[in-house]
Amino acid sequence: MNRSRCNLTVRGPAAVDLTLEVNGLDRQVRMEPRATLLDTLRVQLALTGAKRVCDRGECGACTVLIDGEAVYACMTLAVECEGRSIVTIEGLAGEEKLHPIQQAFIETDALQCGFCTSGQILAAKALLDRNPHPTSDEIRRGVSGNLCRCGTYPKIFRAVERAADLLDRER
Repeated sequence: MNRSRCNLTVRGPAAVDLTLEVNGLDRQVRMEPRATLLDTLRVQLALTGAKRVCDRGECGACTVLIDGEAVYACMTLAVECEGRSIVTIEGLAGEEKLHPIQQAFIETDALQCGFCTSGQILAAKALLDRNPHPTSDEIRRGVSGNLCRCGTYPKIFRAVERAADLLDRER
């Protein structure tokens, strides 16, 4: 590999200062370059909506949006997120009103224990932002990276369909 063509910036190994745009706000953090985005959100910024469950990028409970794409925060280094827009479940709703996807999850009773819920909602948002009118199969694929141990998948699928309707009404 020709390294002269790569845009590589070595940072660390000691803690570094970062500015992360989280939920529309610039947040200053200091951490080791090996710190995951999940650790940064939960420990440094006290945003605990993204859950640590498998810590291996398999369950989706830590899903957040980075530049509108659903990603596993447990598998993403925080230093990779500088200059990008991060949205967590805490940043989805307005001050006085739930986001339509959150409202749809409540209306369809698409949650039980709640560990998967924030990841499911953010995966649904990424899907509906790309495709406002997904088919049932597209919904299944859109949330397929998020596991629900309670088995509420039929209700989750209905919630995404309901959210699409609610978002249509807002447009």
